[in-house]
Amino acid sequence: MSDEEPRYPGQEPPHQPNWGSAYPPPGQSTPPPGYGYPPPGYPPPGYPPQGYGYGPVVPKHPNASTAMVLGIVGVAGGFLCWLPLLVSPVALFQGRKAMREIDASNGQLNGRSEAKAGFVLGIIGTVLLALALAFVVLIVVLSLTIQDFWGETTDDDPGTFDTSARTSLVATWPSGA
Repeated sequence: MSDEEPRYPGQEPPHQPNWGSAYPPPGQSTPPPGYGYPPPGYPPPGYPPQGYGYGPVVPKHPNASTAMVLGIVGVAGGFLCWLPLLVSPVALFQGRKAMREIDASNGQLNGRSEAKAGFVLGIIGTVLLALALAFVVLIVVLSLTIQDFWGETTDDDPGTFDTSARTSLVATWPSGA
């Protein structure tokens, strides 16, 4: 059994595609227009011309990443304990300084996004630091001004347990029984 279709008299043989062949089909010396590779030095249709790699690498501002890291440490560490919040104002000032210097460099320095992230996280951490300090000051002021702020009782309070009665009871208990 053959895979070819039967041919009738006067019918030309079916055109076989020339997939993957390095040679053109018989009777055709050059590929039709729009096919094949473009001449050397020109890109394929629909693609931009190739350059010699990427443009020059612009250096990153040295304080941009530092401001971002300090901002992350200040805010993330501030939720665990309040001590890392102390680095948040440093992140705020370094981020603001780095953004100003990047803007003034006219494209000679990169890293504005890192500096801005450090600046914003520095603002958030500084606000949290101010709230934490206000809370501590409020607790100190309340504990100094309100006599029973911590739930401590004084000797005048009738609800306290009198230990003197217990000691006198133990001292008078008969020892021989």
